[in-house]
Amino acid sequence: MATVAAALTAGLAPAASAQEDILTRLKQVPGLTVVSESTAPAGHRFFILSYSQPVDHRRPSAGRFEQRLQLLHKATDRPMVLHTSGYNMRTTAFRSEPTQLVDGNQISVEQRFFTPSRPEPADWRDLNIWQGATDHHRLVEALKPVYAKKWISTGASKGGMTSVYHRRFYPRDVDGVVAYVAPNDVNNNADQAYDKFFSTVGTDPACRKALDDIQHEALKRRSELVPKYEAWAAANGHTFNQVLGNADKAFEMTVLDTVWIFWQYFTQAECAKVPPTTISTDELYNWYQEIADWGFYTDKGLTPFVPYYYQAANQLGWPSLKFKHLRDVANYPASFYSAKSNLPQSLRSVRHEPWPMIDVDLWVRTQSSQMLFVYGGNDPWGAERFSPSRRDSYLYTAPGANHGANIAGLVPAERDSATAALRRWANVTAPVAKTFAADDFDRPETARDRFPR
Repeated sequence: MATVAAALTAGLAPAASAQEDILTRLKQVPGLTVVSESTAPAGHRFFILSYSQPVDHRRPSAGRFEQRLQLLHKATDRPMVLHTSGYNMRTTAFRSEPTQLVDGNQISVEQRFFTPSRPEPADWRDLNIWQGATDHHRLVEALKPVYAKKWISTGASKGGMTSVYHRRFYPRDVDGVVAYVAPNDVNNNADQAYDKFFSTVGTDPACRKALDDIQHEALKRRSELVPKYEAWAAANGHTFNQVLGNADKAFEMTVLDTVWIFWQYFTQAECAKVPPTTISTDELYNWYQEIADWGFYTDKGLTPFVPYYYQAANQLGWPSLKFKHLRDVANYPASFYSAKSNLPQSLRSVRHEPWPMIDVDLWVRTQSSQMLFVYGGNDPWGAERFSPSRRDSYLYTAPGANHGANIAGLVPAERDSATAALRRWANVTAPVAKTFAADDFDRPETARDRFPR
């Protein structure tokens, strides 16, 4: 009784017996709200939660907002996986690869400033990597009295970046990190790695040339394609005035994305589907819709991702390509292809701060431990990547894989090594629970957008 009383006095949920109902225990966590519970596969319970966070962790009295998260509960005597989306949070149950490999519990957290996890009014100066890491730190502190076993953090792309930043600022919060396809733009002005990547990616030079040629052809047919784009936008309620300004800019941005999107989401095997430049304008327009999605660079498409563009412009950096093969048909300079271009005018005054990425990169290379990085061999976001220290940390590349690279896609020896490291950090052996069928859980996130997710 003395232990329970002490925990309650400290404002923490008591470490009650494993038999106590998890809903009861969650309701005892200060600042945590159980929004809903819905059906989950056998052996699990699934909750939507929210947690009260300071808008500015350096000034806790300056206001609060509710940060949304989900919990897939298995048992309090199993490890916890902290999944960071880096973006919005999905509202259906899923298990990330680390959660499957350790047969654990999982929380997945919505990044601050992605709606509905946005302060009102929003002071965008409070959106930075330290504030986001501190959000996750407070969540870990709040839930560790309930989930007292080992903790692993994970995320893919921007979610992977987010898990790295959390580890850098709060290295004792979790016992290991699995960061998938996480870009690391240390010097925002030095992006030669991306142009080099696109000049060598894949095994077929003809495929690279075909992609360059179809980009060039689309810009060459601008006078035919832009009116089709504008007609489609008008018919579907899309506008361009709030962010990019007009359909011509949105058209060029979409075309510039073509090669990046192809290698980010498709594979070498699909090179045969790249059309010749002799196709009709209608066929060319439809191919771009299939590959790049004409809706993305409209106001409706860009607005949900404004927090990402702000972070990229402010701290994360963004890839800059030279587009030498398009200079004779482009209407805008190569610098147009940037994160700041995709911000509304009210936020374009943001200045880039180079030191946060330099600091994180140096820490990862020299002081990090228990970190596992997984990249795809054909993923452009891996052109600039993290290099962990040798302190029980690893970097593996899945041959020929795209932005969906995972541990399962590694060569067998590296797959086994990565799995063993993860389970060692989580203090578990191979799971003995039943293997769930593919439809028992939703597939992990593989959202198709232009920037890390």
